[in-house]
Amino acid sequence: MGRVVLHKDRKRRLEQGSPWIFRSEVARVEGDPAPGDVVEVVNHQGHFLARGYINPRSQILVRVLTYRVDEPIDASWAARRVDEALAWRERFLAGARSCRLIYGEADFLPGLIVDRFENILVVQVLALGMERLWPWIRQALVDRLAPQGILLRNDVPVREKEGLPLEVRRDYGEVPARVWIEENGLRLVVDVWRGQKTGYFFDQRENRLAIAPLVPGARVLDVFTHTGAFALHALKFGADRVVCVDQSREALDLARENVVANGYAGRAEFVEANAFDELRALVDQARQFDVVILDPPAFAKSRSSLPGAIRGYKEINLRGMKLVRDGGFLVTASCSWHMHRDLFLDTITEAAVDARKILRLVELRGAAKDHPVIHGSEESNYLKFAMFEVRSRG
Repeated sequence: MGRVVLHKDRKRRLEQGSPWIFRSEVARVEGDPAPGDVVEVVNHQGHFLARGYINPRSQILVRVLTYRVDEPIDASWAARRVDEALAWRERFLAGARSCRLIYGEADFLPGLIVDRFENILVVQVLALGMERLWPWIRQALVDRLAPQGILLRNDVPVREKEGLPLEVRRDYGEVPARVWIEENGLRLVVDVWRGQKTGYFFDQRENRLAIAPLVPGARVLDVFTHTGAFALHALKFGADRVVCVDQSREALDLARENVVANGYAGRAEFVEANAFDELRALVDQARQFDVVILDPPAFAKSRSSLPGAIRGYKEINLRGMKLVRDGGFLVTASCSWHMHRDLFLDTITEAAVDARKILRLVELRGAAKDHPVIHGSEESNYLKFAMFEVRSRG
């Protein structure tokens, strides 16, 4: 087994819980480990710290699999990790038939995402080392859950950086084109083969419940609606009418189907448009809403894209505030990890200054409990979700 020796003067990120070891933290690599091999990680004095898989093609040289010196990486290890992930969901989402089952590093299975949609599992294998370990994990999932089918949504560009091909394919059993799930008493259809990421975003499940006090009798604008999850919850909690905006016709078609399936036909309007353009147009028309919901995709997918992302978040929030009636509410989110919480809030503050608005914070939240966060590993703490009352200034 190869060995990775860390610099003496590095920051103690590994000891603080970070599952990633960057190339800049490494003094030397001993032996000749091949990409994807499991290696030991030691400090400058040779003391064992962790074991993980290595990929010299990546800036993240090693991803940690265990911190125990006596724990081999084998089929039994895979089964234990799956059992631990399932136990977490059973504790905090007891009986849930649809949720995120495995959340990569935060479930000590780095580079692996598994979402459960009833009896279908949709999987993203994001790293070379995990690609090699996947057969063990798949067997553990099959043994414990007996799914109807497993779909690999390995069409994520990050795989190319790992030297892996992009593909979407059935990996086990049978996988239908669409799956119906239940969330918070609502029925939703998910396009597991073609939808964004794995087809649905479980990370906002509890945040969708949090909007309940804001929306009774309200006129709601739901921008970046995707398949209408926030809109559906607003209608469930008594919104009078919801305008759903998204640039994807396919997503809007699913949103419309979800609205009808839950008995809310006639209370929702669907607008196929670029969100930035539609927000500008609505401001020019002097439209007003009681609640504006902004749940955009990640604007900052890399550190280099952060300046443009800041401008984008500021623009949509500024225009969103202008569309909120005095005393109404802005619900706004960011799933960009590089847009850390303080920067996100500072950007919203700047937008409020330019919009001549005073904001009163109702609540600041993160991701749902099936997206745990390792303390000391901010990489898994990516979602920011804020609800504000909006008042005019002067």
